[in-house]
Amino acid sequence: MPTVAEIIRNIDKPSFSFELLPPLKGNSIQKVFSTIDKLKEFNPQYINITSHRDEVVYKTNEKGFTERRVYRKRPGTVAVAASIQHKYQIPVVPHLICSGFTRSETEYALIDLNFLGIHDLLLLRGDSSSRHQFYKPEEQGNAYAIDLIHQVNNLNKGLFLDGTLMEPFETPFSYGVAGYPEKHEEAPNLDSDIYWLKQKVDAGAEYVITQMFFDNEKFFNFVKKCREAGIKVPIVPGIKPINIKNQLTILPKVFHTEIPESLARELRKCKNNDDTAKVGTEWAIMQSKELLSRGFNLLHFYSMMATQCVYNIAREIY
Repeated sequence: MPTVAEIIRNIDKPSFSFELLPPLKGNSIQKVFSTIDKLKEFNPQYINITSHRDEVVYKTNEKGFTERRVYRKRPGTVAVAASIQHKYQIPVVPHLICSGFTRSETEYALIDLNFLGIHDLLLLRGDSSSRHQFYKPEEQGNAYAIDLIHQVNNLNKGLFLDGTLMEPFETPFSYGVAGYPEKHEEAPNLDSDIYWLKQKVDAGAEYVITQMFFDNEKFFNFVKKCREAGIKVPIVPGIKPINIKNQLTILPKVFHTEIPESLARELRKCKNNDDTAKVGTEWAIMQSKELLSRGFNLLHFYSMMATQCVYNIAREIY
């Protein structure tokens, strides 16, 4: 079976991929399956599954005292990936993140993935904890995505964290990384952000998937700058249809992406989420058609809470 990186490199016609969230803790995987059942008619080239760190909450116990509790809202990235690949025979790309995980936990996850026959990854730093104003690496964890890349590279060579040297895995891990058309929130500028992206590509990343964006010109500028910096791997645009009214303010805050005024103006006119989904879908269709016309044959959709919108977009353009 080709790696996802090979699939991306060899795409020569308009193609489709999308990203899923693992179910909330205690929920059934059936919602994940129902999303795939709806979107599989568009022949997804692969499916990404996000990963999430532990969070800390403070709750009052029955005695009236406040207790600190650690929990993970969406566990199960590895298991969800394995379930999807087994049920649908569609390549899966689980996310591995630095944030909230030790290097040992990452190594065990990689060993499990190898046993399961899953060798495609997206390697990310991950977000900071809600209890910290700024990003803080986990103790005994990887600080940045480049550190995570080095750990995966070492394991591909058969070198484990404790220094044990084993036979390399029969199938090495292949991976992509994230790109930010409007720069990462912590980068001082876009050029600096692209400098670090090139370090990750030079270290072994075989493709880049971008954060969501709503202005194609920013994406085209990002790609141009990447090429000028010597980044030659495929860059896959990430598309998110706005489908909930409060996303007009939430998405810029959470994902640090700008919503063009022409789109914001139409969203402000929306009276409810149905109106919002219609506007968001039309905008994403416009984005998608322009991207396809410029030779970006693979579009990656963020389908979380927007499955019907993604379906409507795919039906229009594929």
